[in-house]
Parts: sequence; structure tokens; C-alpha cells
Amino acid sequence: MRRIDSTRPGAGDYHHGVTSSTTSKGAAKRALLSLAIGSFGIGMTEFVVMGLLPNIARDLLPSAWAASPDDAIAQAGWLVSLYALGVVVGAPTIAGSVARFPRHRVMIVLAAALAFFTLLTVIAPTFELVAASRFLAGLPHGAYFGIGALVAADALGPGNRAKGVAFVLTGLTIANVVGVPLGTLLGQQVGWRAAFAVVAGIFLLATLCIALFVPAHPGMPGRRLRDELRVFRLGQVWFALGIGAIGFGGFFAMYSYIAPMVTEVAGQPEWVVSLVLVIVGLGMTFGNVIGGSLADRDLRFWLRVGLISLGVASVGLALTAGWVVSLVAFAFLVAFCGSALSPAIQTRLMDVAEDNQSIAAALNHSSLNIGNSLGAFLGGLVIAAGFGFVAPAWVGALLAFAGLIVALISYRVEDRSGRHAAHRMPAAEAATTAITGSIPTQG
Repeated sequence: MRRIDSTRPGAGDYHHGVTSSTTSKGAAKRALLSLAIGSFGIGMTEFVVMGLLPNIARDLLPSAWAASPDDAIAQAGWLVSLYALGVVVGAPTIAGSVARFPRHRVMIVLAAALAFFTLLTVIAPTFELVAASRFLAGLPHGAYFGIGALVAADALGPGNRAKGVAFVLTGLTIANVVGVPLGTLLGQQVGWRAAFAVVAGIFLLATLCIALFVPAHPGMPGRRLRDELRVFRLGQVWFALGIGAIGFGGFFAMYSYIAPMVTEVAGQPEWVVSLVLVIVGLGMTFGNVIGGSLADRDLRFWLRVGLISLGVASVGLALTAGWVVSLVAFAFLVAFCGSALSPAIQTRLMDVAEDNQSIAAALNHSSLNIGNSLGAFLGGLVIAAGFGFVAPAWVGALLAFAGLIVALISYRVEDRSGRHAAHRMPAAEAATTAITGSIPTQG
């Protein structure tokens, strides 16, 4: 195997950063834990808002709440969309612009920015200012994961790079299973601002730990944003981004409004929302693990089946949301199918991005967060139109099937042009490739 364009300036710099030869095993684990604390905070700040939309709407939009709680919650859903929009804008631009700077210093700045912008959410007095703070908080998201995963990949040395990345990503996984439900419960009992105050504290802790425990890690001085942006010349990249932006939006249409679905449709008390979020978090965790293996076996087949399954699960949720047991079961399935698609979408993007692997990884975050924004926006739109809190599940089904159509068109165009990917990268390997900027090829 060889590495594409490995002779360009800076292409191999990451090999001289945090490695087992320069860092003890204990020091490497402290560095990884520091990065994982930040990923835990990102998981909380992105998803805890979804379980607190009714509380936020009641507090920041009192007039709209008095007139129509449904309309107020739909308006509060813009907070989800604006955070996702921040990720979409920030992921490629920040990751591409800071590539030449030392990565450990970039990580300190990114973690501090996440803490500062989350603190703005805590103290902002109006809905408009809270909305602005959510957009700002989304900007460092993609760059933190992309650059942080690159540092993590080298922390344990050659042969253990994927383990380093996986360790950092456990922060995001634990956030969905533990942090988000507990943050939602805290926000419901004490006030929604308390949940974000905890998140801000987590980011401050991450900033301190990164400054103390993440060793020096050089950047890539020869790399420019202009070089990375050439990826947009590739038509199949746009198809891959479309699959994520539209198809994955089916999951977020449901997840964004899970709280009112539980309380208003299934008639359960507020505290049940936290339990449902635990189940959804477990579905996301299992889906992400199993999805990689399924995509490795047959990417095309799983991408099609995964989108169909997501659509069918969303229909099941819409039809049975009035019963809490079936609501929980189908919410788990929607979360499972949505997260199981993520490795497949990432792998597809890596397959078609040629030697633009670094920015492709960042663009994957942009794509999935466009889906986040689109799902939340359309879900809020149908609620505001008077179709009720079950309507976002129907929106999710339509988005999943629309993503399937994009995937089918993409493969049809690829088949007709005869330009198949020379080497289909394993889904598990795609995660490491995405953050190291290298891709194994035949020859």
C-alpha cells in the first residue's frame, strides 16, 4: 500500500508528533482522556437542547408559549438548526485554515472557544442572543473532532492509531448515554441554563487538561485552504454529502422533538424523557458499532438497506407514538439505523474524495449537521403548521427515502461513467484515514 501525495510538504508531519516513542503510555492516556472530556462536552452541548426545547420555549418565548405552546416549541427548534449551521460553516473553514499551526495549541483554543460560547448561552437574556450563541458554539465542533482525532491517532504510536481515535470518541458515546439524559433531567428540575452551565464547566476542564497533558504536536505548514477546497470539483463528493445531509436528516427530525413526543403524544411525565434519551443513546451507540461492520461487508447494499430501514422505523414511530412502549422501541430503531448509516456515509465520502481526505473528514461533519439542521427545521415547520408532534416522524421517513433516491442516483451516475472507486476503504479504516489525511490504494 502507498499513501497518496505523501511527498508534499507536511504530508508526513503527523508521524513526528505524539507517538509512543516520545510519550509514555500513561502520558498518552492522559492526553487521550483530556481530548475525550472535550468530546463528551460536545455530545452534551449538541444534544441536550433537544430534550429541553419545551423548557427553553416556556422561558425565552413566553408570549408565543401563552398563545400556542406548539408554535413556541417549533420556534425554539431553531436553536438546534443554528448549532448545526455553525458546524456546517466552521468544520471545513476552521480545519482548513488552521492546518499549518501546531495542533496541540489549536486544540486549546478550540476547547476554550467551546467553553466561552457555551457560557454565552447560559447568560444570554433573550432568545435571539441565545440563538446567536448556539451558532457560535457550533463553529469549533467539526475542527475539534477532526484535529483532535488526528492528535489522538498518533498518541499510542504505530499500530494503535484507531484505538486512540476510538478512545476520544467514547466521550461522545458516553455523552449520549449518560450526559444528555442527566443534563436533560437537571435542566427540567433546576432550569435549562443549569444544564449548559455544566457543559461550559466540562469545556473549561477540557481546556485545562489539554493544556497540561497533550504534548506538542506540529501542524502542516505547507498546507493551504485553497488546496483543500479542490474537493468540491468532484461530483460524487456532492452526491455523498447529499446522502448525509438529506438521509441522515431523517434521524434528527425525530430526535429534535422527542421531548414533546413523549410528554404530549404518549402522555408521559417529563422525567420519562430522560429515560427515553438513554434508550436513544444506546441505539446510537450500538448502531455506530454495528454499522461499520455492515458497511465493510457491502457498502452499496448497506447504504440502501440502512436508509430504507430508517424510513420504515420512522413510519413505525409515527403510527404508534401514542403508546410509550412502542415509542421507545421505534425511537431506539430510528437511532440505531441513523447511527449505523454514519460509518457508511463516511466511507462513501472517503471513497470518492481522492487525495482530499482531511477536508473530506470535516465535510462529513458538515453534511451530517446539515441533516441535523434540515430535520429540526422541517420538523418544527410541520408542528407550527398544526400537524402535531408526531409529524416530525413522518418528515423523518420522507427524508430517509429522499436520501435513498440520492444514493441510487449517485451509484447510477458512477456506473455509467465507469469511474468506480479504485479501492473501497473499510468503514473502520475510514475513521482513521479521515483524520490522518492518508488513504491506502492498490499498488
